[in-house]
Amino acid sequence: MSTEKQNEHAAVSAADKQREEALSGLRDLIPLIFPVAAFGTIFGTASIAAGHSIGMTIWASMAMFAGASQFVFLDVYRLGVPAWSVVLAVFAVNFRHILYSAAVANKIGHFPPLAKLASFFLLTDLQFAVVEKRYENFSGRRPITLTYYFAFGIAGYLLWILATAIGALFGSLIEDPALIGLDFILPIYFLTILMGFRARRNFVPVVLVSAVAAVVVEKTLGAPWHISIGALCGIATAVLLSLSGGGKAATAGEGSANG
Repeated sequence: MSTEKQNEHAAVSAADKQREEALSGLRDLIPLIFPVAAFGTIFGTASIAAGHSIGMTIWASMAMFAGASQFVFLDVYRLGVPAWSVVLAVFAVNFRHILYSAAVANKIGHFPPLAKLASFFLLTDLQFAVVEKRYENFSGRRPITLTYYFAFGIAGYLLWILATAIGALFGSLIEDPALIGLDFILPIYFLTILMGFRARRNFVPVVLVSAVAAVVVEKTLGAPWHISIGALCGIATAVLLSLSGGGKAATAGEGSANG
């Protein structure tokens, strides 16, 4: 085979691989279309009800792309508190994204610098979950490609903006979202992400400690600090269990059960 044909074959193979990676990213988004669309629609509706214009509502989703933090922004902003309080509240909710970025940094370390910056903008709860799950499924043997990451991320971003626009334009037609269960979308959204990691070592104790800490903080200090403090307590539990040999014991137990 000539060098020219070899190069052509390699180019075709690379293109096929990129296409497959893009399709994989889009396929992984399909099961999540309904919760993301419902979540975005509710935000659009809530933003208009809070007195914001359609343009401002859509711009908020385009600029922040932060899901739960956008709802916190609406609640705090509506109270008329100082700007620093709004920023602090949003930071408290978004603190988990610092943890997300630390967790995925080694998985996207091969991305070019500008692509890496853009990837952190797209690092939502769902993006983090699918990246971790895909990396876990292939035991780290298959890298997270730029094509896969951005196919999922950009499609999710566009879906979020479209859903926000639909909510802003037509959300007022739904007089009471609770009647059709839309008020429960947010907890279901996070519970779905959480259960995706149920096979990991020490899942139950970490979740229990995090949940108890979050409830206690919410009842004492109040929202939104229960989110970041609950997360930190869960991380501390995971570290302590790992240092004390709990992770090894769990692994040995799983091996015996499988045997």
